Order: sequence, then structure tokens, then C-alpha cells
Amino acid sequence: MRTGGGGSGRPRDCLIRANAGRKPPDAGPPNDGPPLGLERGTVALASHHPEWLDAAATELERLEAAFERDGDDGRVLGYEHVGSTAVPGLAAKPILDLLVLVADLEAVISLQPALERLQYERRPNGDVPDRVFFAKGPETDRTHYLSVAPWGSDCHREQVVFRDFLQANPSAAEAYETLKRRLAEGHSDERAAYTDRKEPFVEDILERAASAGFGLEEWP
Repeated sequence: MRTGGGGSGRPRDCLIRANAGRKPPDAGPPNDGPPLGLERGTVALASHHPEWLDAAATELERLEAAFERDGDDGRVLGYEHVGSTAVPGLAAKPILDLLVLVADLEAVISLQPALERLQYERRPNGDVPDRVFFAKGPETDRTHYLSVAPWGSDCHREQVVFRDFLQANPSAAEAYETLKRRLAEGHSDERAAYTDRKEPFVEDILERAASAGFGLEEWP
């Protein structure tokens, strides 16, 4: 499984923690936010920035508002901030990883216009079959990855369980960071190789998480 990059798995408003006075739907993010952006295909890690959590919450709020504006919010079952930027204290590539959860992938037909207004570009899925993948930002400066995935799919379960286990187990998160830093030094221009060499660690964490009872909330 390929992890994207964390929050709780509550449906609909799981990470929408923004204040009521924030700018709505299609307003762009402020320029003074946390450091975000990395060239496609490269690897560079940044120390964890606490504002990544708020930046993800704000982006999820914008997504929900954009879908609501189009009358499609009812198609979305939940939102998640996943990946390393969602694990406090963990170094990460400075790209926010987001999940939009739906009943089935046919919902993408309705959701894609709003995503494109928010400057998300549909991209190939790679080797992740149960999602539709979008990226935000030019190829020289990717800032967000977004996967639309069915609730309960492998993409949903693995990303959330991996995140939740690292959040609950600082020693595992520390070991993951050590591995990532070592791999980043040797594969700074080889994102695929970097990701492939993390796989054994990721699979081990998923097995440990399953044994410890980590899982998803019930269908909303």
C-alpha cells in the first residue's frame, strides 16, 4: 500500500475546525501559511510545521463549501487529512495529503468541476486502483495531493489506520522519520524508489495496527 501523507476518521466534518469568519469556498489560501510545495518526482523533507494541520482543515472546509455550492455535498461521506503532515512532530514532504470519501467513484463525475475550480488537476492513479487522484500546484511546486476514494476501500482504510497508529505511537513515528530521512538522502530525485523502499515498514505498521485493533469508523 502507498500512504499519502493525518486527523481523526470522523465523517463529514472530521477535520473542519476552522472559525466561522474564514473566507469561503473558492478564495485562495493565504500566502503567509506554512511552507508547502515540492517539485514533482523529487524528495525533500521538512521538519513538522504545526500549521500544516490548520492548513489542511482550511482546505477541507473550502472543498466542502465548493461541493455544497454545486449541490454535490451530499455525495461526500467524509474528509480526512492523511500522510506525514497529519502526524504532529513527524518530518514530511511539504505537500498536504487529503482524502474525500464517497459511496462509489462515480461521484467523481459530479465532484470534478468543483475540484478544477479549486485548481486541482486530475492525474493518473499510479498503482492505487480504488481512488481517483488529483494534484494541486504546478509540477515544479506541488502543494496538495487529493484522493477521492470509496468509504471502506483499501485506500481509505490503509491511509487512516497508518496515520492513526503513528499518532498514537511516537516511537513508531520516530522510526519512520529516521527511515524517511535516510531514504531521502539517497533518492532525492527518485520519488518512486523512495516510496518503494518504505513499503516494508508501512506493511509492518499496518499489521501491527490491525493487531492492536485500529480500524475505521462505521459507515456514516
